[in-house]
Amino acid sequence: MKLAEALQERADLNRRVQQLQQRLANNAIVQEGEAPAEDPKELLAELDGCVESLEQLIAQINLTNCRTLVDGSSLTELLARRDALKLKLSAYRDLVYNASQLGRRATHTEIKLLSTVNVKELQKQVDQMAKELRLLDNSIQAANWATELI
Repeated sequence: MKLAEALQERADLNRRVQQLQQRLANNAIVQEGEAPAEDPKELLAELDGCVESLEQLIAQINLTNCRTLVDGSSLTELLARRDALKLKLSAYRDLVYNASQLGRRATHTEIKLLSTVNVKELQKQVDQMAKELRLLDNSIQAANWATELI
């Protein structure tokens, strides 16, 4: 199984666990004399099986990510870089957006708002980070489809 397929399966298992949790909540309490629509014991058994499968799959994914190298860096390192870059890019985009909202004055007596940063220069940095993120994500995706799960 390719790493990318394992990641898709992990996402499916996570959705399944969430659905089972909701179904358990829906069948946890019934009116006296009524039966639940689904047997909570059966739902719990299914949940336990899904969580066990998920645990094994996550361990395999993590081991594979640690052992797979792309341009001298492990997939784990690339994923950490991607997450950090996304966080940084979000903060920079927010700053550019907020610094660009100078508003308009109706008269000369109103308070004039000025940007405290160079929006043009920050936008260039945002564009460069977005490009780096795109290329990094492409490398990660290519490795995911080329790598066999351990």
